[in-house]
Amino acid sequence: MSSRANPLVAVLMGGPSSEREVSLSTGKECAKAIRTAGFEVVEIDAGNDLPEQLTRIKPDVVFNALHGRWGEDGCVQGLLEWLRIPYTHSGVLASAVAMDKEKTKGVYRAAGLPFAESFLADKDDVSARHLMAAPYVVKPYNEGSSVGVYLVQEGANTPPKLSEEMPQTVMVEAYIPGRELTTTVMGDKALCVTDIITTGWYDYDAKYKEGGSRHQIPADIPSEIYNACLDYALRAHQALGCRGISRTDFRWDERRGLNGLFLLETNTQPGMTATSLAPEQGAYAGFDFPAFCKWLVEDASCDR
Repeated sequence: MSSRANPLVAVLMGGPSSEREVSLSTGKECAKAIRTAGFEVVEIDAGNDLPEQLTRIKPDVVFNALHGRWGEDGCVQGLLEWLRIPYTHSGVLASAVAMDKEKTKGVYRAAGLPFAESFLADKDDVSARHLMAAPYVVKPYNEGSSVGVYLVQEGANTPPKLSEEMPQTVMVEAYIPGRELTTTVMGDKALCVTDIITTGWYDYDAKYKEGGSRHQIPADIPSEIYNACLDYALRAHQALGCRGISRTDFRWDERRGLNGLFLLETNTQPGMTATSLAPEQGAYAGFDFPAFCKWLVEDASCDR
C-alpha cells in the first residue's frame, strides 16, 4: 500500500470475454462495496489500453473482477506482475491452470481428488458420432459460467450439433447425475457447502437469471459428504496454488454415497455480486459483502 490516507483500488471489469456482462455486474457491485469499506476506488472497463490506464492511475491495488479468458487465465495477472501492482485472487500459474479444465484434472489426479472422467476431442468428431456413452456433457475446456455446455441425454439417437461459436477443440465429459454442490475457500479455510437447487440443467440462465436457481446454505446433506466437500475444496485450492478465494464445484450422486462425489472445476475468479455463491458463503462465515471485498483487497499481492 502507498502513503495515501485511503489506498486507491482499481476495479477491473468488463473486458473482451464472453462473460463481459457478468463481469460488469460483478465489478460495479464490488466497487460499491470497496468504497463502503473505506477505500478510494476507480472503475476500469479493461480494454487494450489497460497498461496505459494503470500506468497513469497508479493504483495501490487492483481488484480483479474480470471473468473468462484474458481476465482469469493468467494474462491480466501477468500484466499486473510486470507492472508490479498487487492484485486480488490467484496468480499467473494457478489462474492459467485452473482455467484449463483438462489441466485442472491433471492436478486433481496428482492430489488424489475424484473428478468426472473426460477427454478433449475435435468439434467435428463430436458432432459426427457419439464419442462416449450417453449421458455425457460437451463444453469448452477453457470457459466458465456454463458458456456453451451441451448435455447429451441417455438414449439420444444422434450426437450434439455444436454451434459455430464453439471452439474447434472441446471437452467430452461423463455426466454425473445428482446434486450440484459448491464450496468457497478463503485463504486457508473452506467456508461451507451450498446446495444449488434448479428445476433442470444448471446452465448460464440458471446461474444468472432471476429465479433460475436457489441456494440452500448450509447444504442439507450427510456430514460425511459435507466434510468431504470442505476437504476436497481446500486440497484443490492448495494443489492448484490458488490464493485469495476460490470456489470448487461438485456433483454428488446420492445413490453412491461418498463414492458419488466428484469435483467438476475450481474457479479462481468466482462470481462476486452480493448474492453470488462465494459472497453468500462469506456472509455465512461472518463477512458481509464490504468486509468480504475488504479482505480480498488486503490479501492482494504479486507472485514475484
